[in-house]
Amino acid sequence: MDADLPLIIGEVCVDFSLATTSAPVKMRLGGIAHAARALWACERPYAVAAICPEYLVRQAESYFRAHGCMDFIVLGRVSGSPNIIVIGDVREIGHQGYEDILREEKNVTIYDSIERLDAYKEVIIFPGSYDLDFISRKLNVNSSVTIDIAYDVNDFSQLDCLSGLISTIVISTSSELFKRISATDVVPLLDLARVASAKYLLLKENRGGSRLFSLVDDRVHLIPAVLSETKNSVGVGDAYTAVFGAFYGSDPFAAALRGMQVATRYAQTTYPDDLKRDVQRDFQLSIEEIQALGGTCLPWHHRQSLGIYLAAPDFSYVSKPELDEAISSLEYHNFRVRRPIIENGEAVNTSSRQELMRFYYKDFELLRECSLVFAVPLMRDPGTLVEIGMAIALGIPVVTFDPRHENKNTMVMCGSKTYSDDLDICLNEIFDTLSSIAKRAQ
Repeated sequence: MDADLPLIIGEVCVDFSLATTSAPVKMRLGGIAHAARALWACERPYAVAAICPEYLVRQAESYFRAHGCMDFIVLGRVSGSPNIIVIGDVREIGHQGYEDILREEKNVTIYDSIERLDAYKEVIIFPGSYDLDFISRKLNVNSSVTIDIAYDVNDFSQLDCLSGLISTIVISTSSELFKRISATDVVPLLDLARVASAKYLLLKENRGGSRLFSLVDDRVHLIPAVLSETKNSVGVGDAYTAVFGAFYGSDPFAAALRGMQVATRYAQTTYPDDLKRDVQRDFQLSIEEIQALGGTCLPWHHRQSLGIYLAAPDFSYVSKPELDEAISSLEYHNFRVRRPIIENGEAVNTSSRQELMRFYYKDFELLRECSLVFAVPLMRDPGTLVEIGMAIALGIPVVTFDPRHENKNTMVMCGSKTYSDDLDICLNEIFDTLSSIAKRAQ
């Protein structure tokens, strides 16, 4: 047992990802297993204090020890539930549709005779359906705790038991807690973090990067995201948190950059050996070199100021499931989607020319107000194609999502910054383009 090892505390579950058109069925150890894989890829030994169903204990211990774990502690057991998480969207284009099987029947029992937790000074906690207060009393009074409250924490009062121990609170913009507290303003979240005695708050903002808030000197560090095709985003946030907590030391900013590197690679593969190979290659870069490479920075709270014009047959009488999915995705990521038909009205066959002119001028003004045009030209809709052309002529960037492969036209394909039938690729381009626009406006 090495007291200098970071200790990961949390549940072990099984992630079961449903098959989609872009990904097959995938089943693997989840929960804190994601954090463990990340540290193993960094060649950073660690210890684990796990809560899981009895049927998983032997497999979990074997897996962790084969992937860098030097001390495996069983904190408690889960009964009444298999601790299987079903996941609908592994790429987090929108809501991922997590379902905890038999969650209403789930019961967690923490063992009274817990030993060795107080031997570790660096502790990384992923809350779950267990008694955090009981665990906190078993920690060393001089522990430095990094706690990820993105899920399974409903109120900041649950952190009272860790007062004086917390170094960093980590949360994600996909968290319901975040949306309830700080969907429109980050200040309430920062105030609560200060009350919880945290020195830093790390806000993970999905494809828009992250922000590291120093609550000691009120500095804000922007951590970019490096976007590429997402293979599987499940566990990416846990990987980020684990690396940040394990490398925290005297330079939290550098730890966040290393966490970003690992999270980037984690989203690109579900094969641990490939992950480790890529992470070890990336870690050859110095912190200065990582900063020089740049990336995408588009904070959650800035996105509403950059309007996205929706060029699409958004008509009430059209069957448009792909368009509805795209709109839902943009809204999930807090973009301000300007829908001309919703905002300015929908023309009908009996509309007079005067009425049509009113629609035209209002839609045109709305187009000019926006920072980007997101086009979904279903059915070769002529209005959508005209709007694409107008945007190109006005110098407004266009991203075209063509799920039905109906618009492989030279002007559309070449005039768009990105033309694709993959919403994930289009979403990355939207983040990249609006990030560049926001940076130029500074």
